[in-house]
Amino acid sequence: MSALAQTDDIFFARGGLDQAALRRQVDEALAGADDGEAYLEYRQSEALAFDDGRLKSASFDTSQGFGLRAVAGESVGYAHSTELSNAAVARAASTVRAVKAGHSGTVAEAPAGTNRHLYTDANPLGLMSFEAKVALLAEMDAYARSRDARVRQVMASLAGEWQAIQILRAGGQRLADIRPLVRLNVSVVVGDGDRQETGSYGTGGRFAFERVVSPERWREAVDEALRQALVNLGSVPAPAGEMQVVLGPGWPGILLHEAIGHGLEGDFNRKKTSAFSGLMGQRIASEGVTVIDDGTIADRRGSLGIDDEGTPTQRTVLIEDGRLAGYMQDRQNARLMGMRPTGNGRRQSFAHHPMPRMTNTMMLPGKYARDEIVAGVKRGLYAVNFGGGQVDITSGKFVFSASEAYLIEDGRIGPAVKGAMLIGNGPDALTKVRMVGDDTALDPGIGTCGKDGQGVPVGVGQPTLLLDGLTVGGTGA
Repeated sequence: MSALAQTDDIFFARGGLDQAALRRQVDEALAGADDGEAYLEYRQSEALAFDDGRLKSASFDTSQGFGLRAVAGESVGYAHSTELSNAAVARAASTVRAVKAGHSGTVAEAPAGTNRHLYTDANPLGLMSFEAKVALLAEMDAYARSRDARVRQVMASLAGEWQAIQILRAGGQRLADIRPLVRLNVSVVVGDGDRQETGSYGTGGRFAFERVVSPERWREAVDEALRQALVNLGSVPAPAGEMQVVLGPGWPGILLHEAIGHGLEGDFNRKKTSAFSGLMGQRIASEGVTVIDDGTIADRRGSLGIDDEGTPTQRTVLIEDGRLAGYMQDRQNARLMGMRPTGNGRRQSFAHHPMPRMTNTMMLPGKYARDEIVAGVKRGLYAVNFGGGQVDITSGKFVFSASEAYLIEDGRIGPAVKGAMLIGNGPDALTKVRMVGDDTALDPGIGTCGKDGQGVPVGVGQPTLLLDGLTVGGTGA
């Protein structure tokens, strides 16, 4: 059954909406607007957490609702409700019409349709019993403790959701998507005397639970979390000062996402609040640096068949060989900037209006092997995994903590260090890239991006990178 047929069944056949009446309501609400849509959503979600030998929490939630948006120039009228009825839509329409007062526009051209399928439409929540999920988490706990006597605590969680959306536009166009999402996480605390350290690992994507709960996969996750914890248990205080930094492939791309990616979203550039505003075509990074945003990668956490305005996602080149080549755009900002939407209009739920957001953002590979990159560093830091961080999008300044990092001494990877903080400026850091590795990798499927109070699933990735002159904050000599 197609996504459109499935969502017709959810919202019209079994729901409280009359489709013909809704079409008329959308046409009337958007008459004279520049753009807009009705966004219908149904979502099921489940989460289980196992902590210290017992099931700590379990939840299951079903939500549904609609959002109605009218766009007039730079203004947006938005109303939403959990009540799926034509009466509720009528009330929402009376609210969004206010944004059009004194405005006369022509509704923008509708997005192109697509029959592309990037992921299954099966609901993962019902494909594995609750008892099996609890048993899996208990087995992960027991396995971690059996691996090393220093394990003091194990925290494992399993989460999944199934989201069905339908978008109705003025003129009768309807677009739909069915989106599964699963995630497995494990954290391990190890101790030696009074010292305790933590390691963690997560994996997931837009597929069924079977991809993350096979014995090979979950044991790999537990082993990796335990490995990180034991590495940190033997770490020494990180040095402080300006030094060369080597970033590992995959998850360290979160620094690229936060410090650079947000600055390449259309709204910040239209408002000229991004450090990259007005620099199209100019060199903003070292030669060899090419960054893309790609929402079309099959089964990835950040991928979408269509964005939350109905535009098919695409592969957008943001930086090409060091020069600014493009922005990520939703429909409103693309129109106001005289550009085309790129399929990056995203929203957290029906209760939120769309805005330009990343999907899967990554740096493409270069020509250097990792060992060759490390060998050229006299004294520096090798950052393999990151924890939390903070970024000022306007200036690009960032602070990130490395959850796994090592000293590099005379071209060799040395002892693990604890407490390393990377401090810098996103636009400046791009110009300090000296070597780009040939080993681009994507994160294991755990990213969630926050912006203006909205969180959406994303992917990040990069190859091994050598950066000159980043400031490292630490407590060691």
